[in-house]
Amino acid sequence: MTKNIDKHMHFLPLGGSGEIGMNMNLYEYEGKWLMVDCGITFEHDLGIEVITPDPKFIEERQKDLVGLVVTHAHEDHVGAIPYLFNKLKCPIYATPFTMGMVRRKLQDVGLLAQAELHVVPLSGKFSMAPFDLEFVTLTHSIPEPNGLLITTGAGTVFHTGDWKIDNDPLMGDVTDVNRLEEAGKAGILSLVCDSTCALLAGRAGSERQVREAMDQLVGEQTGRVVVACFASNVARLSTAALAAKKNGRQAALVGRSMFRMVEIAREAGYLKDIPPFIKMDEAMVMPRDKVMLICTGSQGEERAALSRIANGSHPQVKLSRGDTVIFSSRMIPGNEESIHKMQMNLESNGLEVITAEDTFIHVSGHPSRDDLTDMQKWTQPESLIPVHGEYRHMRAHAKLGEDNGIQFTYVPKNGDLIRLQKGTAPKLVEEVHSGYLAIDGQDLVSLKSSHLSEREMLKNVGSLFLTLVVGGNGKLVAPPQVTFFGLVRKEKVDHVNDAVKQGIDEALEQIRTRGHESDNNRIREAVRHHVRQVVGSYTGKRPMIGVHIVLIKGKK
Repeated sequence: MTKNIDKHMHFLPLGGSGEIGMNMNLYEYEGKWLMVDCGITFEHDLGIEVITPDPKFIEERQKDLVGLVVTHAHEDHVGAIPYLFNKLKCPIYATPFTMGMVRRKLQDVGLLAQAELHVVPLSGKFSMAPFDLEFVTLTHSIPEPNGLLITTGAGTVFHTGDWKIDNDPLMGDVTDVNRLEEAGKAGILSLVCDSTCALLAGRAGSERQVREAMDQLVGEQTGRVVVACFASNVARLSTAALAAKKNGRQAALVGRSMFRMVEIAREAGYLKDIPPFIKMDEAMVMPRDKVMLICTGSQGEERAALSRIANGSHPQVKLSRGDTVIFSSRMIPGNEESIHKMQMNLESNGLEVITAEDTFIHVSGHPSRDDLTDMQKWTQPESLIPVHGEYRHMRAHAKLGEDNGIQFTYVPKNGDLIRLQKGTAPKLVEEVHSGYLAIDGQDLVSLKSSHLSEREMLKNVGSLFLTLVVGGNGKLVAPPQVTFFGLVRKEKVDHVNDAVKQGIDEALEQIRTRGHESDNNRIREAVRHHVRQVVGSYTGKRPMIGVHIVLIKGKK
């Protein structure tokens, strides 16, 4: 881009607008780009576990990307870094706890030595020309959540990241209201703000309330207690461990991410008041009323610890009738089915399941409407751009801003290049490429790639594969080999198989009539067409059909 002479910035979300997860946001000024957050979402279908935003737009401008700032260590803000680092190759800035997570992720994939990492202190100021940046302490459900003041010659944007208002967060400082009010008085061009809970009235609530409820709830249980929570919610993990101690129990961690998060937290100076965790083999031989397991997998992730406990496949943890599983977490939209399935498995084994729907045991890490109103009052922005939410959340957030007197609002979608300029409404300049990449085994591929489309078809309608040995006269030299996958009930296979072979004969007769006996492609398409019609008439499906032709030209 050419140098701006009318003092405007651009904002470009590539992930996290119109959806929850995969946050990736870009700011442009004078031809230089700044990235804020680089996250993933999780997928449990088609063999895909992780999805990232497609960074093609900024990859093509990589030489002008001055750096990546990570607001906090949740996976939907930091998780894509190891997958996309080679496409971005820029310096990374974060506070100590968050940088501990970044380091481990890069180390896991052998990229740590190549990374330029800058640890910024809490409330720290730093620059990447032409951007002057400042972290502002907020509260959330993880240590060291930061809002980011982004200042250029065009003005100052406040990018909140994830946040809520918690006057007693139990871990870390409270929201720096004074700094937000100072920034508001100095002038905020635009507030780019978390919308996840914009439909909820009131306030998000405090971790202190959860700690008091957890103490009481654990004290009421007589068997083993399992607390399922997000590993990243270090304050909640601390609450569970202290509730165990208060009620004469010892706590053990279950799940690799729990151990990793505790290690990072302790390196950053947190969890100093927590007793040492016992080993799992110790926990499983202790009296049931003397132990607590703090466990990953509250979202029903197939390979996480709690799902494996629920289906009986965990190598160490075996629960008994009368044990209690407490879900101290919320359901992330899209995970409802897997969570309910897991909870039903637990209940069918005689376990008591307690969720936030049953009793007060969780508060959100995101701002409800009263929290959002406070943020708008403190920062007094000219314009509001809701992000991080489905469109219903973002629209409700924008309407709240309008009701609170904000002059301009803009509800973006991923790929909207938005011009920000003092005294004018945010304006759509153009729609640029955006999309999703899937981590498919060892490959990073477009979510729209043909092989994933084929995999989706295999899941939905099944498949059949044909191997035909055809002579030069267009007739079969040997009986066709037909293999069904996920298509026909066992008792119908023989009947459908006979019909398929008849369809093959009809296709080959057509080929001979038209004089195409030696054309592999025409034979293949004719067979596929006839067989699809036959199978459709018997199953009501249009399956994927693979046809392998062995053409023996000299064979009559």
